[in-house]
Amino acid sequence: MSSPFSAAHRLYVKSLYKRMLKNEMDWVIRYDLFKPRALAIRAEFERNRDVSDPRALANIIEKAEADLNNKKHPDPYIPAPFPGGTKWERNVPPPLGPIFDHEAHH
Repeated sequence: MSSPFSAAHRLYVKSLYKRMLKNEMDWVIRYDLFKPRALAIRAEFERNRDVSDPRALANIIEKAEADLNNKKHPDPYIPAPFPGGTKWERNVPPPLGPIFDHEAHH
């Protein structure tokens, strides 16, 4: 049986799932506390897996997006070496050109 939804729809749902997990991890750093929350998010997605009515699905997705926006962490976790992280460009590599211009100082 083929899915009635497009590949773009599946990618969007995967993106929504990943954003929800990431936001949950921003609130709960400890994995042992995060795991039950992640399983609850997965259960919610599984519960709506077989919804094929486009209007009902649009309502579910709209509610999920609103829920995610309401629960957005005000200061999300950024891994240290990523842009905005605490180690981002901390040790900028030195320029590759010559250190001193010997030609200018005769």
